[in-house]
Amino acid sequence: MTCDHLVCANCNGRVSDGRCAVCRANRARLREQQGPFAALNPTVLLVLLVAALTAVALLAR
Repeated sequence: MTCDHLVCANCNGRVSDGRCAVCRANRARLREQQGPFAALNPTVLLVLLVAALTAVALLAR
């Protein structure tokens, strides 16, 4: 989940803008909950997975 489309109930602004303390706290909380690969595009993750499987297959051969 990203904070790009979330609207803050406190200031009625986007959470990603971080207008108030509530927005900034929720944005920080969401970033902490996401893993290290959350910022990567799913296509990039798929390419990395295929590259890793190819490397394992070549080493096993």
